[in-house]
Amino acid sequence: MGLVKIDDALHEEARRASTVMCRSINAQAEFWMKIGMLAEANPTLSFNDIVKGQLESADVRVARALAA
Repeated sequence: MGLVKIDDALHEEARRASTVMCRSINAQAEFWMKIGMLAEANPTLSFNDIVKGQLESADVRVARALAA
């Protein structure tokens, strides 16, 4: 584990986002870094595709929305 220096404004955005997403500031920053890394490695995938793939990899069963 190491320290990562980030801009104060970005830290504030992570703090705000962490409150909305019910994560710690560190967990929010880690989520953003992981998604960013996966997005760079898979530029044709959307955010939703990346998250869906991560959920499937963790064997999380997500309920499907009903069609209107």
